[in-house]
Amino acid sequence: MSKPPIPNARDRVRGVVPKLIDLTEKVVYGDVWERPGLNKRDRSLITVASLVAMNRTEQLRGHVARALDNGVTRDEIAEIITHMAFYSGWPTAMSAAGVAKEVFEEGEKK
Repeated sequence: MSKPPIPNARDRVRGVVPKLIDLTEKVVYGDVWERPGLNKRDRSLITVASLVAMNRTEQLRGHVARALDNGVTRDEIAEIITHMAFYSGWPTAMSAAGVAKEVFEEGEKK
């Protein structure tokens, strides 16, 4: 028997903050991520680095998966985390490394 799908972060809070989710989907992903100035791979690199720096591990999980989908390699994600250790601190990098490990392992199970 297969497990039921795990709701994504937006689906978990949609009923509580529907306007925030609407803005996320229409503005962030519908406009900002679609702008021609940067490709999605570059946007993913920037977003992962930013989330590592801010220690936003809950959001990092989804963006590591998105980065992989956008062509960023596991080695590149590891390099981002290592690089950020010197700018955002060792604890933020270690937390991010744990998140990346979990996302990589989840990808292997698919």
